[in-house]
Amino acid sequence: VSAPLSVVGRIDFDEQSVARIGASVTGRVTALQGAVGQTVRPGQVLAQLHSTELGQAQLGYLKANAQRDLAGKAVERAKLLLAADVIGSAELQRRENELQVAQVEKRAAADQLRVMGMSPREIERTIETGALTSTSSVVATVGGVIVERKVNKGQVVQPADVIFIVADLARVWVIAQVPESQIGRVQPGQAVTIEVTSVPDPVTGRVAWVADTVNPETRTVTVRTEVPNPKRQLRPEMLANVSISPEPVERLVVPSSAVVRDNNQEHVFVRAGDGRFRLTRVSLADETDGLRVVQSGLKGGEQIVVDGAFHLNSERLRAQTEGS
Repeated sequence: VSAPLSVVGRIDFDEQSVARIGASVTGRVTALQGAVGQTVRPGQVLAQLHSTELGQAQLGYLKANAQRDLAGKAVERAKLLLAADVIGSAELQRRENELQVAQVEKRAAADQLRVMGMSPREIERTIETGALTSTSSVVATVGGVIVERKVNKGQVVQPADVIFIVADLARVWVIAQVPESQIGRVQPGQAVTIEVTSVPDPVTGRVAWVADTVNPETRTVTVRTEVPNPKRQLRPEMLANVSISPEPVERLVVPSSAVVRDNNQEHVFVRAGDGRFRLTRVSLADETDGLRVVQSGLKGGEQIVVDGAFHLNSERLRAQTEGS
């Protein structure tokens, strides 16, 4: 038999589909396009920042580009002068080294702008126009729903701050805490049934992960199930009843049809020979797939009445009433 293991769980985000989005630069929020509950796509602008830090970085990039151009021209002149035997080869090598340093500084300045959120096309446009901009955009890195916004217009933010939390709720986690005494029955891949009071139909899934450690305070082990959520009926932090179906184990059982109740106790009829049956009190576990696990009262190999036990008990009660 496989007796279901019932525990309490909760719905949680799929951590692999959650993005905590922050700013690339230090700046003041000038506009907010993203709102809680809004569905966004990757690359969509969620907020605008005013950042003097970004302007300074662009200025440094323009200076590095100008220095690189100047060093390049100096190398070209040195080659002409060397051909005319005006300077020596050592001078040409010096100017070539300066060009290499200028190229490295330009790449470093461009990398800094990319870290601050500027695209390669925006960096090229900075060189083409020579114009500086202090506006930086905060964009969604994943598609999903904005579940939290942590800033307001006019607030100063830094790169370490989380501004938006975006989650894809098409798939969620169900986190259950299994007592350590029962964790030996749980393995990845086992079937799981999740029931939430606000969802009419149970949701099914399979155990995806069993923690390797025990919570020292609750003496429980975390078990995670991943389930699809196309209609977004399962919301993070909802409570759920989680029923895990462990691997079957061998137990002494009787069919549920063999059980009769007498004086608010459960009994079965055990064959005593010569066409006689003995009403035997038993202790049984809850029904699982039409079977009751025997806790006490029977031993393996005994013959019991399976069909007609109710009618046999009725005859017994009638005989008692009639005194026979």
